[in-house]
Amino acid sequence: MQKRCPCGDIMLMKLRTVIYSGKVEIDNVPIYSCPACSRSEVFPEVKSELTGLIGNLGDEPERQTFLFNEWNEWANLLVEACAERKKPDSSVVQNLVEERINSLLELMLLADSLHDEEWKRDIEKRLSQISRHIAHT
Repeated sequence: MQKRCPCGDIMLMKLRTVIYSGKVEIDNVPIYSCPACSRSEVFPEVKSELTGLIGNLGDEPERQTFLFNEWNEWANLLVEACAERKKPDSSVVQNLVEERINSLLELMLLADSLHDEEWKRDIEKRLSQISRHIAHT
Protein backbone atom coordinates (compact mmCIF):
# COMPACT_ATOMS: atom_id res chain seq x y z
CA MET A 1 0.00 0.00 0.00
CA GLN A 2 1.57 3.19 -1.17
CA LYS A 3 0.94 6.68 -2.51
CA ARG A 4 2.90 9.43 -4.19
CA CYS A 5 4.71 11.88 -1.90
CA PRO A 6 4.74 15.63 -2.72
CA CYS A 7 8.53 15.24 -3.22
CA GLY A 8 7.80 12.80 -6.05
CA ASP A 9 8.95 9.59 -4.36
CA ILE A 10 6.68 6.75 -3.23
CA MET A 11 5.34 6.75 0.35
CA LEU A 12 4.94 3.30 1.88
CA MET A 13 2.36 2.41 4.50
CA LYS A 14 3.80 1.24 7.82
CA LEU A 15 2.32 0.53 11.22
CA ARG A 16 3.94 2.98 13.63
CA THR A 17 3.66 4.17 17.21
CA VAL A 18 2.26 7.67 17.73
CA ILE A 19 3.23 9.35 20.99
CA TYR A 20 0.83 11.94 22.36
CA SER A 21 1.85 14.48 24.99
CA GLY A 22 5.00 12.49 25.77
CA LYS A 23 2.95 10.05 27.87
CA VAL A 24 0.58 8.10 25.66
CA GLU A 25 1.77 5.51 23.15
CA ILE A 26 -0.70 4.57 20.44
CA ASP A 27 0.65 1.49 18.67
CA ASN A 28 -0.26 0.11 15.24
CA VAL A 29 -1.26 3.42 13.65
CA PRO A 30 -1.14 3.16 9.83
CA ILE A 31 1.20 5.87 8.57
CA TYR A 32 2.49 6.68 5.08
CA SER A 33 6.26 7.36 5.23
CA CYS A 34 8.54 8.67 2.50
CA PRO A 35 12.06 7.25 2.50
CA ALA A 36 13.38 10.16 0.43
CA CYS A 37 12.22 13.21 2.42
CA SER A 38 11.09 11.56 5.71
CA ARG A 39 7.58 13.02 5.36
CA SER A 40 4.90 11.09 7.30
CA GLU A 41 1.12 11.19 7.01
CA VAL A 42 -1.57 9.33 8.93
CA PHE A 43 -3.51 6.94 6.70
CA PRO A 44 -6.55 9.10 5.73
CA GLU A 45 -9.13 6.43 6.58
CA VAL A 46 -8.06 6.34 10.25
CA LYS A 47 -7.28 9.99 10.84
CA SER A 48 -10.66 10.96 12.33
CA GLU A 49 -10.61 8.04 14.79
CA LEU A 50 -7.04 8.82 15.83
CA THR A 51 -7.98 12.48 16.33
CA GLY A 52 -11.05 11.40 18.33
CA LEU A 53 -8.99 9.08 20.54
CA ILE A 54 -6.44 11.82 21.22
CA GLY A 55 -9.24 14.31 21.90
CA ASN A 56 -10.74 11.96 24.50
CA LEU A 57 -7.41 11.79 26.33
CA GLY A 58 -7.48 15.49 27.20
CA ASP A 59 -4.62 17.92 27.75
CA GLU A 60 -3.05 16.09 30.71
CA PRO A 61 -3.33 12.36 29.98
CA GLU A 62 -1.97 9.66 32.26
CA ARG A 63 0.88 7.45 31.05
CA GLN A 64 -0.72 4.64 29.04
CA THR A 65 -0.53 2.56 25.88
CA PHE A 66 -3.25 1.80 23.33
CA LEU A 67 -3.40 -0.65 20.47
CA PHE A 68 -5.02 1.44 17.76
CA ASN A 69 -6.12 -1.69 15.92
CA GLU A 70 -8.51 -2.36 18.83
CA TRP A 71 -10.15 1.03 18.12
CA ASN A 72 -10.22 1.04 14.35
CA GLU A 73 -11.22 -1.60 11.81
CA TRP A 74 -8.81 -0.35 9.15
CA ALA A 75 -5.87 -0.50 11.50
CA ASN A 76 -7.00 -3.99 12.52
CA LEU A 77 -7.20 -5.16 8.90
CA LEU A 78 -3.77 -3.73 8.15
CA VAL A 79 -2.27 -5.45 11.21
CA GLU A 80 -3.76 -8.72 9.93
CA ALA A 81 -2.42 -8.07 6.43
CA CYS A 82 1.05 -7.38 7.82
CA ALA A 83 0.88 -10.63 9.77
CA GLU A 84 0.21 -12.49 6.52
CA ARG A 85 2.87 -10.66 4.51
CA LYS A 86 5.69 -8.33 5.41
CA LYS A 87 4.47 -5.68 2.93
CA PRO A 88 0.72 -6.07 2.37
CA ASP A 89 -0.50 -5.42 -1.13
CA SER A 90 -3.96 -4.22 -2.05
CA SER A 91 -5.20 -7.69 -3.06
CA VAL A 92 -4.43 -9.11 0.40
CA VAL A 93 -6.12 -6.15 2.06
CA GLN A 94 -9.13 -6.38 -0.29
CA ASN A 95 -9.63 -10.06 0.60
CA LEU A 96 -9.42 -9.23 4.32
CA VAL A 97 -11.91 -6.38 3.85
CA GLU A 98 -14.43 -8.69 2.17
CA GLU A 99 -14.01 -11.34 4.88
CA ARG A 100 -14.37 -8.76 7.67
CA ILE A 101 -17.47 -7.18 6.15
CA ASN A 102 -19.10 -10.61 5.86
CA SER A 103 -18.14 -11.41 9.45
CA LEU A 104 -19.50 -8.10 10.75
CA LEU A 105 -22.76 -8.58 8.84
CA GLU A 106 -23.17 -12.02 10.38
CA LEU A 107 -22.51 -10.52 13.82
CA MET A 108 -25.10 -7.82 13.06
CA LEU A 109 -27.71 -10.51 12.41
CA LEU A 110 -26.84 -12.16 15.71
CA ALA A 111 -26.91 -8.87 17.63
CA ASP A 112 -30.25 -8.03 16.03
CA SER A 113 -31.73 -11.42 16.97
CA LEU A 114 -30.56 -10.83 20.58
CA HIS A 115 -31.95 -7.27 20.53
CA ASP A 116 -28.55 -6.00 21.70
CA GLU A 117 -28.63 -2.36 20.61
CA GLU A 118 -25.20 -1.46 22.02
CA TRP A 119 -23.55 -4.31 20.14
CA LYS A 120 -25.38 -3.31 16.96
CA ARG A 121 -24.11 0.29 17.30
CA ASP A 122 -20.56 -0.98 17.74
CA ILE A 123 -20.85 -3.16 14.63
CA GLU A 124 -22.35 -0.26 12.65
CA LYS A 125 -19.41 1.92 13.70
CA ARG A 126 -16.94 -0.72 12.54
CA LEU A 127 -18.74 -1.14 9.21
CA SER A 128 -18.74 2.63 8.68
CA GLN A 129 -14.97 2.76 9.31
CA ILE A 130 -14.44 0.22 6.53
CA SER A 131 -16.93 1.83 4.18
CA ARG A 132 -15.16 5.21 4.35
CA HIS A 133 -12.17 3.71 2.57
CA ILE A 134 -14.31 1.91 0.01
CA ALA A 135 -16.02 5.22 -0.80
CA HIS A 136 -12.59 6.85 -1.41
CA THR A 137 -11.37 4.15 -3.82
